[in-house]
Amino acid sequence: MQAVKMVITGPFSAGKTQFIGSVSEIDVVSTERKISSMAEQVKESTTVAMDFGRITVGDDLVLYLFGTPGQRRFDFMWDILSQGMLGFVVMVDSTKPETFREAKRILETFESYASTPYVVAANKQDMEDAWEPEDLRIILRLKPEVKILPCVATDKESVKNALLELLYSILDQLDQENGDKS
Repeated sequence: MQAVKMVITGPFSAGKTQFIGSVSEIDVVSTERKISSMAEQVKESTTVAMDFGRITVGDDLVLYLFGTPGQRRFDFMWDILSQGMLGFVVMVDSTKPETFREAKRILETFESYASTPYVVAANKQDMEDAWEPEDLRIILRLKPEVKILPCVATDKESVKNALLELLYSILDQLDQENGDKS
């Protein structure tokens, strides 16, 4: 059985916990805590350490999904969670332009941890005020080869598509590395 560790990261309230919950075959192990600050009452709880989910793909492949906390005060967990990752997803709430700068900072931080493939999931594409993925590509200054995928974190098929795109990129990188060794 081959195990692939993927990290799901992004700003506060971008949809990371929901993303993992939509596809995990186990109950998501979550470290959610009630938010006490009135300034952050867009939701009632926040991830303080990590979320964890699992998906079995076929007979010989399992994906382990680790969701990071989005708040900067918990960013010490990012380095820990990135250890051993083979790829990552950066979740962006397409309806909140005020979070785009933070999304870019998080993306750059994770790029610095490891040279692994990643995709950007443009979440909330079902909302009327969502930015188009290609507009997000421009504002986030993504390289042309980085995949930016429309996503709805509550929709299992949408989440599976984002994870499959990342998995294909990981497998391509592993094939290239194995080809270099032979």
